[in-house]
Amino acid sequence: MRHNPDVAERVTRDDVDGIVAQWQRERPGMRPEPMAVFGRIYRLARLIGDGQERVYARWGIGRGEFDVLAALRRSGTPYTLAPKALSASLMLTSGGMTGRLDRLERAGLVRRSPDPADRRGLQVTLTETGRQVVEEAADAGLAVQRRVLDTLPPDDQDRLADLLRTLLAAATDGGR
Repeated sequence: MRHNPDVAERVTRDDVDGIVAQWQRERPGMRPEPMAVFGRIYRLARLIGDGQERVYARWGIGRGEFDVLAALRRSGTPYTLAPKALSASLMLTSGGMTGRLDRLERAGLVRRSPDPADRRGLQVTLTETGRQVVEEAADAGLAVQRRVLDTLPPDDQDRLADLLRTLLAAATDGGR
């Protein structure tokens, strides 16, 4: 892991600071400080996501298809899941999942077959080509993320991950 302080050291203000300052000026009692955090989280996720989308296009897939392939790959050998399990894992409707699976199956990256344990069900299996694609695309996508994250020292990266975990838990629990 390489720490690249160049960006971190030269940034003192950004567009989000300007937005917060405008709100503070226009509505002094508003307390827009959360915008400083969540505005940056949103912008960062968007920029990184767009970068990953461009990288995944090299393999003829988008972020949605990558997510399906990655879920299958992470499931371990034999890289097989039911469409319902995939939908739940990716928080997709069954219709949204069907569209992704159709595209991936046409590309030869997944195979659908009857579920031997449930004759009404299906299984989705990552093909060997799909495994190669998702592994290469995952490495390339991580490089996009790493390029940005490596502007922080490793201890700050760990602390940021911990802080974001706490915020995610608070959002998931409805702030309770």
